[in-house]
Order: sequence, then C-alpha cells, then structure tokens
Amino acid sequence: MTSLSDLRKTYARGSLIESAVNSDPILQFKSWMNEALSAALPEPNAMTLATVGADGKPSARIVLIKGVDARGFVFFSNYESHKGRDLEANPHAALLFHWVELERQVRIEGRVEKLPDAESDAYYAARPLDSRIGAWASEQSREVPGRMVLVARAAKFAAKFGIHPPRPPHWGGYVLVPESMEFWQGRPSRLHDRIVYSRQHDGAWRIARLAP
Repeated sequence: MTSLSDLRKTYARGSLIESAVNSDPILQFKSWMNEALSAALPEPNAMTLATVGADGKPSARIVLIKGVDARGFVFFSNYESHKGRDLEANPHAALLFHWVELERQVRIEGRVEKLPDAESDAYYAARPLDSRIGAWASEQSREVPGRMVLVARAAKFAAKFGIHPPRPPHWGGYVLVPESMEFWQGRPSRLHDRIVYSRQHDGAWRIARLAP
C-alpha cells in the first residue's frame, strides 16, 4: 500500500480573483454549478451536510441539493432522522461541495429553516413512486433488525396508499440561508485561491481573500 503521506497532486486547472467573481455569491455558485454540470461530473449535486446536535457533537453526511435560489440551498429529508434531530436542536449547518475534477470546493455556512408545506408537497409529489413509498417505510437513522423489515414496511405502505401516497408529516424540505460562502480554487504550490463572501447586517455581501 502506498503511504498516504506520499500522495501528492498538483493543482493547475484554474484561478480565482476578486475582480472576476460575481458580487452575489448565489449567482457565483450557479455559475460554478453550471460549469460542473457542463463538465458531466459524477453527481455534481452531491454535498456534505454538517450539523451539530444538542450534545455538541458534529455529524456529517452526503445529501443532494434539490434547488438554489435567492433564499439559499434546498434539500429534503426525514425530519426525525439524525440530521433532522440535530437541526431541531441547533438550526445552523454547513455545506461543502467538492468538484474534484475542476479542483474546486464551495463551503457554505448559515441557518436552516423548514420549507413551507406547499413546497414540500410539490416536490414529494414529483418524486418516483418508489421513493415516495420509501419515505413512509424508512424510519431513518433508527436501528432495524434486517433489510426484510424495510421491504415489508414498503409493501405495507404501497398496499395502503396505492399510487397516490400523501407526503408523510415527518418528511419535507429545508433551506439553508447562507451567512458565509467560500469559493476555493486549487492552485500550484498550495497557494490556493480562497474568496469568501460574508453577509453584513444590512444584507449586503462583503468579499475578501483568505490565505490558503
């Protein structure tokens, strides 16, 4: 096995300077996301979601972004899951996008709010039927004695609801409202570009460069 300490990569695909970024970090993010989509990267919509529970312990997992607009970054989950319990106790979280092939990262920190029921209903209704049934069948983050328990629960709810299951009351959307956003572009000699946006009290964004 190669020593992990010997692994090296030279970053040289791009650069990021203050004069070239959008004054609005949401628009800057959309620009980078569009480039990731155009590059046909594997799951460019995958992001790490980090939360902190009532016990002060951090937890992180990969989730999929389902929308981004002027409010912030939208994702969906079981409200009674580990992440849901964390967000109920501490409604602040961090997101991380890592587009390896483009040598880019985006870090986002902010407060998290539940989406209005109507928006959660609309997204739930647009999901594949198996996914809608799965939201009923899975008591997310709880122990189960085996996979067949999940299969049996899915069959039970499929029989109960047919092809028109309602959205479970314990499942819905969140939006992370950003308070800071950092765009990271890998550069040679580890002198990476880091441009950070910080939301000010008046709602405006301050742009600064961070040392790598």
